[in-house]
Amino acid sequence: MLGPGIDGVRRCFSSLWRLEAQLKGVQFEGKVLFVGRPIISVAANSTLLLGDNVNVTSSLRSNPLGCFQPSVLRTMAPGARLVLAKNTGLSGAVICAQLSVEIGEGTLIGSGAMVIDNDFHADLSLGAGGGARPKARPIKIGRLVFIGARAIILKGVAIGDRAVIGAGAVVTKDVPADHIAAGNPASVFPKRRQERQ
Repeated sequence: MLGPGIDGVRRCFSSLWRLEAQLKGVQFEGKVLFVGRPIISVAANSTLLLGDNVNVTSSLRSNPLGCFQPSVLRTMAPGARLVLAKNTGLSGAVICAQLSVEIGEGTLIGSGAMVIDNDFHADLSLGAGGGARPKARPIKIGRLVFIGARAIILKGVAIGDRAVIGAGAVVTKDVPADHIAAGNPASVFPKRRQERQ
């Protein structure tokens, strides 16, 4: 009897976190489940769009690996675009867009993974007071991609459909469809035939 009660409480809080996200400027294309309270910020004149049936997990006990932090969704500059297509899911992951991050339908992002399209620091060649914005390059992640726990996807990377990013990988270059990326920096190799099915 405890399970259904907890599920009802989660749904109630999910509605509260959805309302908070709407007030911050998040756009929704359907139902979204928030398990735990995410950290969300939407820069003025930017877009943060969540597709139908997106699942954003931030609660410590909501993932077998645990979520050591809430999920973080941020647009960081005017004109930035962060899009999670339908049926995507993330657990305690960080996704930050200064320019553009697009995540395709059915993609899953593991606990503690990061998808960041910029360096988070100004060009220091201009001096400490140079005022330059961090350099950003768009990230595009295809459909049905699996991104393992603690993986990091860096700026300018494109990941093809059905790719697998290994746990802890640091991805600095494109990953074609039906390929695997693993290691730091990540090496890319094709899936074996049985892994594609």
